[in-house]
Order: sequence, then structure tokens, then C-alpha cells
Amino acid sequence: MAEVPEDVIWRTMTGVQSHFAIGSGGVRRYADGFSPILVFADVANPDFDSLMACCQLGDRFYCERWSGSPPEGWSIEAESTMFKMIYEGPTPEPVDDEDMVELGPEHAQQALDLALLTNPGPFGLRTLELGSYYGYFDDDRLIAMAGERFDAPPLREVSGVCTHPDYVGRGYAKRLMHRVMREEMERGQIPFLHVLSHNEVAHGMYLRMGFRDSLETIVRIVKRVSA
Repeated sequence: MAEVPEDVIWRTMTGVQSHFAIGSGGVRRYADGFSPILVFADVANPDFDSLMACCQLGDRFYCERWSGSPPEGWSIEAESTMFKMIYEGPTPEPVDDEDMVELGPEHAQQALDLALLTNPGPFGLRTLELGSYYGYFDDDRLIAMAGERFDAPPLREVSGVCTHPDYVGRGYAKRLMHRVMREEMERGQIPFLHVLSHNEVAHGMYLRMGFRDSLETIVRIVKRVSA
């Protein structure tokens, strides 16, 4: 039975997506413009010294698994827990929907605006470059999207799932996810995702879709507050 490894983000940023990441020693983070996420190789001994060399005063990052006290110069702005879920269902049926649009660089600002409105997780202006993204539009306004982020073969993350509040309940998220998941499985990849533990609505939907909780971990937003 496949599981999501605890170090899936480290494997991503030192492997397939190393060209999207910066850092040295025991820390990596996505480069500026991508999702503001960092990862420590050893959460028992987080390498904040190396992190200081690749960030600026005021920078905020999502950080998982590390639960220690912040060193001088850093603060914890938020703390929660999240599930890492892995898909165990059949390959989704093909999605035949002419209204579904593959997102590209020309949609980056709209994707960021939708993410800031709906808060599906950390997102940046260049996040669309991390994988395939699809969306729905109402006229020229992006109203729903889903795509890919972490890539640690054979695992491929489904991410950025969100719908504008005015369009919730129309099945957009599920159809978009099925498109992304089918493409991943056709490539021999195993879909997985992250969801905050308190987001019962999304967690319940993912369980019904065939995802299973693999593990639960702490997640924090940390901020550099001094030099």
C-alpha cells in the first residue's frame, strides 16, 4: 500500500523540481514568485542559518513538520495541522468539457487573484509553472481552477483547488481534479494532496473521491522579523 513519505517536499525540491528551488545545506525553498514554501532536511535540527542566506526581512513561508521554537529573528504567524492524502481509487473517466481551459502564463495574475480570494494554500505568480493547471471562466473571469505542485516520483500532487465563492456547488472542483488526476495516472503517477485538518468540507469530498489519509502533520507560517 503506497503512502505519502514525510519528506515528500524535500524530495521534490532536491529532485525533479530542484531548478525551481533555492537554498543550501539543510534547507530548500521555492524561488521568489513560486508558492512561498520552505522545507528542512532535518526538522529536529532546522537549518535556519542557511535559510537566512536565501530570504529577505519580512519574508513569510509555509513550513511543515517542524514544531520547535523559532530562533532569534523569526516568528510563527500561524499554526495548524494538515492531512497528506493519497489516491486509491480507479482512474477517473475522461472529462469531456469544452468549457474547461488549460491555464498558461497569460492567466497567472487571475490564478493568483483567485488563490488570494479563496486561500487554497500558498500560491505565487509563477505557481502555474509547477505543473498542468486547468480552469473555468465566466466571460473573461477565472472562477475555478486545479493543477499540480509537488513532484516526487511516483507521487504527483493535486493542488491549487479552488472555486470563487459565487460559483461553489456546481461541481467545478471535482471535474477539474478528475482531469488532473487522470493525466497523472496515465503517466504512471500516483495522485496525492494536502488539506487542512479543520477543512471538513474539502476533506470529506476528497475521501468520497477515493483519497485516503496517509498522515497528519503540523504546518506553520513563519516570518523573518529581523536580520
